[in-house]
Amino acid sequence: MRTSLRVISSLLSLLVITNVATAANVVSDRKVVVIDAGHGGPKFPGASYGGVREKDLNLQVALRLGKMIEDNMKDVDVVYTRTKDIQFSENLNADLQRRADIANGKTGRNAPRGDLFISIHANAARDAAACGTETLIMGESTLEKSRNEEVLFANNKDEFLDMGDEKTAVMVRAYIQNLQYTYGSYSEALARIVQKNYTAAGRRSRGIKRQPLKVLYATDMPGILTEIGFMSNSAELAYMRSEKGQKELATALYRSVEQYFEFMRGVLSLDGDASADASDTTPAETEQSPQQQSAAESDSGFTIQVAALAKRLASSSRDFSKEFGKYKNDISIFISSENTKYPYRYCIGRYATADEAREAADKLRGSFKDAFVVKYSGDRIVK
Repeated sequence: MRTSLRVISSLLSLLVITNVATAANVVSDRKVVVIDAGHGGPKFPGASYGGVREKDLNLQVALRLGKMIEDNMKDVDVVYTRTKDIQFSENLNADLQRRADIANGKTGRNAPRGDLFISIHANAARDAAACGTETLIMGESTLEKSRNEEVLFANNKDEFLDMGDEKTAVMVRAYIQNLQYTYGSYSEALARIVQKNYTAAGRRSRGIKRQPLKVLYATDMPGILTEIGFMSNSAELAYMRSEKGQKELATALYRSVEQYFEFMRGVLSLDGDASADASDTTPAETEQSPQQQSAAESDSGFTIQVAALAKRLASSSRDFSKEFGKYKNDISIFISSENTKYPYRYCIGRYATADEAREAADKLRGSFKDAFVVKYSGDRIVK
């Protein structure tokens, strides 16, 4: 169903304003995690295989995840979009908007506003052998831009914004571009953490995908939609409906929430350097390297972060060569604008637009699997 252009335009105007404030407050003391069990009610059951309905699997894992957070993370509150089998409207767009309204704290005078949004779904495909987990963030894939990608998750196809309409596509793409300056990088960070924890639990990772999803478009915070497995695969369906499977999936998501907030506090690096010792010398007291001086001479733009370290490595050191290999001469060292244990950000390339940087980052992930796009100004990485 095509989303109203008026609704999209209003949402875009609101979110561009709201998301700037959201990004500025992304590291606060007490947090609210919004857990959305996808689908629900008689009209929106999701996929159905072997007598198992997706809406039920989503809810079971969502409730397990929420209880783990409530029991173990005393500085985090949980908000559920649903705790039972309900739908919010006979119309899918209205149903999805209601979930976003709950997340945005717009359902009552004292309704809490979320800091993090996690929508839980199960996948399906025509190929019964398809398997694994994947996590979606708001965006648009290269294949989608050319409109020649078959929608893999047939049961979710109505939850995508209609990018075939030119006016809708223009507004959505403007919104996506705005994400780079607000919370897009935080959503990507959470997605990367989630996929790592799925892999650690023995699940196959299908990676992170960018898709123009209505529910992520309408939420004013970092958010993901995670696909916990394929119902069309009999082995994965058995796993997802089992006590063991649901517990493992919920635990992977719980650890991801925990690690995401550690990452936001600067305790955890996504580049595997969480065990590095903090430097006794602050960045301001350290002599700038030639790479830093070069970065400082630039104005601003986008670059690709490949590592975050507590100490500045000398470009001539063995550790520097070991860390960056054939790319050692391409590395620029920036300083994080945040108060963090890992202030030194090792980056490759400078790009005028985020799209150019993302395209280059896709190629770099063969050597740096966790490479992602950041914005720089002078010698600083900025939000």
